Amino acid sequence: MPTDNSNTDAVATVIMAAGRGSRMKGYAGNKTLLPLIPGSSPLEGQRPLLLHLMDQLPAGPRAVIVHHCKQDVVQATHALDVTYCEQPRLNGTGGAILAAQAFIQAQSCHRFIITMGDVPFVRKETYDRLVRALDAHELVVLGFRPLDKKQYGVLEIEGDNVRKITEWKYWKDYSTEAQAALSVCNSGIYAATRSALSRNLPILASRPQVVHKEIDGKKTAIEEFFITDIVEYMVQDGKAVGFLLAEDETETMGIDDNGALERAQTLYRRRMAP
Repeated sequence: MPTDNSNTDAVATVIMAAGRGSRMKGYAGNKTLLPLIPGSSPLEGQRPLLLHLMDQLPAGPRAVIVHHCKQDVVQATHALDVTYCEQPRLNGTGGAILAAQAFIQAQSCHRFIITMGDVPFVRKETYDRLVRALDAHELVVLGFRPLDKKQYGVLEIEGDNVRKITEWKYWKDYSTEAQAALSVCNSGIYAATRSALSRNLPILASRPQVVHKEIDGKKTAIEEFFITDIVEYMVQDGKAVGFLLAEDETETMGIDDNGALERAQTLYRRRMAP
């Protein structure tokens, strides 16, 4: 692991790149390595999502959370100054950030970005706005207003602060009026102070959630951790959690399936056209 970064003005970043991408049909690799420039097929080509994302980040030390096809991710990023943090098992977004605890503790940076390796279009300016917002809050959530909320988690907002992040499986049962009032969705991208992470990650580690998933055709109870729980801890502790809005919903689009990949490739081609 790199030594402690002495520049306290730098911004450290944790990038989640451990998942399988099970909805990407015909592809067995790590989905953060899917190409924005397709070659013989949309699944092969140049300009991996992860490398494009990393070009947009603020300057500072970076950790990449790895698990599925770990060596492929390492090979794709070996020329960069990156710390690799292995997530022993895929146990949620909170499990990913817990895998980076040693990296976080090793930094003297006061500010951190937490982002996902399959969300390539967040702008440099948006990351910078998130970091600046830490002047007023210890945790800031990047939200977006989609035309269709689909099954996204939503931000329950009071004034300028987030009171709660609610997943679709809960808000789908809200009244029509209550659903209509929830217009801001969670991108899964955050800025946090070092002190907020230091206080709350041990709490997160001590409070796994039991979820039921189908594994090998059987419903199985497993323990997972969720970054969104940190919002709950902070609100309970009387700490204000802020939010910012992305410029538009394409900025926070995740590459979850083949259709999303092809839309991302089309968007990238249009943006790069002279």
